[in-house]
Amino acid sequence: MTDHPVRLAVIGAGSIGRRHIEHVLNEDCAELLSIVDPAPEAQALAAEKFVDWYPDFATMMGHEPPDGVIIATPNQMHVAHGLEAVDAGLPALIEKPIGDNVAGATKLVEAAEKAGIDLLVGHHRRHNPLVQAAKKAIADSRLGQLVAVHAACWFHKPDEYFTAAWRREKGAGPVFLNLIHDVDLLRHLCGEVVSVQAMESSALRGYPVEDTAVILLRFASGVLGTLTVSDKIVSPWNWEVTAGENPAFPHTAES
Repeated sequence: MTDHPVRLAVIGAGSIGRRHIEHVLNEDCAELLSIVDPAPEAQALAAEKFVDWYPDFATMMGHEPPDGVIIATPNQMHVAHGLEAVDAGLPALIEKPIGDNVAGATKLVEAAEKAGIDLLVGHHRRHNPLVQAAKKAIADSRLGQLVAVHAACWFHKPDEYFTAAWRREKGAGPVFLNLIHDVDLLRHLCGEVVSVQAMESSALRGYPVEDTAVILLRFASGVLGTLTVSDKIVSPWNWEVTAGENPAFPHTAES
C-alpha cells in the first residue's frame, strides 16, 4: 500500500486497452500517467484524457516512468512488452494470454521470477459474483462430488472484426482470446489440469488462426472436462452474453 495513487501507464490503446484506461481513470487509488501506442488514435485519446502519450516503451521510460504498466497490446506482442517491463523493474498486468506460445510465456515468467518483478494475467472473471457463487457452491458440497464439466464458448464475430491483420494470425484465435477465460475458470473451480487432447479447425474462414476447436481435459482431482469454442456460431452459450459484464454484447438470461 502507498500513501498516493499508483501511477500507471497503459500500453496498447485498442478496444481492451481503452477499457483499462477508463477503469484507471475511475479509480481513486490509481492515476493514469500515460498511454503508450504509436497509433494517431492513441495520441488523440491521450490528449482527450489529458495524459502523456508516447509511441513506444523506451520513449516513455526516457521521460516519466510509471509505478507499473498495463499491457493490452495484440497477443503476439505480450512477451516482448512484458520483457521490457521486467527489464525496467516495473510490475505489469498483462492481458491474457501472457504469451502466444509456451516458449515465449516461459521465458517471460522466468525472467520476472529471476528479477523479482510481479506479473499478473488479466483473468478478471474469477472475481465475478457469478463465479464466486459457483466456487462457494462447490466448496459447500452443494453439487456433491464433481465428476465431469463442460464449457461452451460459442459466438459469432463479424467480418469487420478481422480488419486488424493480427486477428487473422496464429495466436489471436478464439482459444487464446476467449476460451482462455473459461479454461482459467475451470482451473479455479476444479483444480489443475494434468493432460490435454485437442483438435482445431480453420475451415470456416480459412485464416491461419483457428475458428473452431474441441478440447478434452483431465484434472488432477480426477474430473474430466470437455470444451468447445467457435467464433463462427450464433449462440447464447458464452460468457459475454450471459454474464452481462460487457455492454458491447447483448445480455441474455439463457441457461
